[in-house]
Amino acid sequence: MTRLSSPADHSAPVPERQLKRGVLGTGGLVFMVVAAAAPLTVMAGVAPLGLMIGGVGAPVAYLAAGAVLIIFAIAFTRMTRYVSGGGAFYAYIAKGLGRGWGLAAALLALVSYNTLQIGVYGLFAAQTRATLTDLFGVTVPWPVIALVALGLVLVIAWLGIDVGAKVLGVLLILESGILLLMAIGILTRGGASGVDGASFAPAAAFTPGMGGVLAFAFAAFMGFESTALYRREARDPERTIPRATYFAVGFMALFYCFVLWSVVIGFGSDQVVGAASANIPGLFFAATETYVGPWAATLMRLLVISSVYASQIAFHNAITRYTHSLAQDGVLPAWIGRVHPRFGSPYRASVVQTILAVVVIIGFAVAGADPVTGLLLWVNTPGVVGIVVLQALTAFSCAVYFTRRNKAASTPAALTAAVVSAVLLAVATYVLISNVGLLTNAPASVNVVLVGIVPATLLVGAVLAVWLRNQRPETYARVGEGAEPAAAQEVAA
Repeated sequence: MTRLSSPADHSAPVPERQLKRGVLGTGGLVFMVVAAAAPLTVMAGVAPLGLMIGGVGAPVAYLAAGAVLIIFAIAFTRMTRYVSGGGAFYAYIAKGLGRGWGLAAALLALVSYNTLQIGVYGLFAAQTRATLTDLFGVTVPWPVIALVALGLVLVIAWLGIDVGAKVLGVLLILESGILLLMAIGILTRGGASGVDGASFAPAAAFTPGMGGVLAFAFAAFMGFESTALYRREARDPERTIPRATYFAVGFMALFYCFVLWSVVIGFGSDQVVGAASANIPGLFFAATETYVGPWAATLMRLLVISSVYASQIAFHNAITRYTHSLAQDGVLPAWIGRVHPRFGSPYRASVVQTILAVVVIIGFAVAGADPVTGLLLWVNTPGVVGIVVLQALTAFSCAVYFTRRNKAASTPAALTAAVVSAVLLAVATYVLISNVGLLTNAPASVNVVLVGIVPATLLVGAVLAVWLRNQRPETYARVGEGAEPAAAQEVAA
């Protein structure tokens, strides 16, 4: 991988509405994407549930989800060279389906990323509180922990994307390392009853519960498309963005599958489902303690906390880049898009996002809600559904762009990938919504409301687009263009 930043990154002043240029290489982009997915949290916190409902074939679901997203990435990265803005999904959708759809997608992206990020503060607070109690006998109220984490995320974001990439790189290596250490420990000792390939047998991969596991699997790749959000901050984005996208998706698919398969071997393919059912939250810790040692299980508990913190930094950066792009396009007030003169960070967008998170966290705390079943599951779910919907819309947008907007940009591979991924992601959206109860553990009426936030947000965005087209046509003309302030009037004209 290329280096993260150059020594001169901090020296020159940054224009007030321009992000710092050329500070992220392929490695920095990969750290942003994979850290957002929080591999250790995905494995230790969610994968045991996949084993319980899908059986020993659960590892294959992560390969399947990764394969679908690799197909999507072929079209997505091909279109990257024709999208000048840093708005990722909404810029692509605006190019392919038109500015109205683009603006609706922009609003959905803001809502989805905010709900993903804010909801996870509940998980961070609950895990940190439990760890402090278990290891040190100290009990701290979860809202206090969440608010402290908010402040720490804001500090890293304020200091600039290059600082954030370095922090995420260290945290990601640590959390991936402990999972790899567990897997190696299991395989070198032969597991509970020998190493076998039962997880990859056709009968295991096509059990009825695999639909639910696929829902978890697609959620495990959240944020992989955010490589395109850092277009302006990337070095040679025509090359680094595709490289980082392919590497991130491929790494996560193979790593998730390998680690979960190793746990199947650790407990035995004939016993692991029962073990997962009996101890969902402690399955990975038990495997680590058995095959590596108690010290490693304790370290894993601490690294789960840092894993969630890393994902919070990554999602916060994604939210502020969407906000900055919308401010540049004139949809949001210009002041929110201001960039720090020294650090080159969209610091005002960071402050606004932090204030929003404070309001939500305090609201749930005052209501006496549980940080996991309330703040995490209920706030997080619309974000998961929204991101998968945006992926499907973006794939469809790529197909339209290659067939109607810019035929010269198309290649047979890119067009085929766009069409195939649009169909597969539409199916994935259906599977996710059909199994959304597994994510929320809530009554059907609550699930209808949570899922309904996604189409309602798209509708509000469409209404806003019509209003802008009629009342502020110069702003509407800039949607998805991502023009620099000096060129904004020319783009609108």
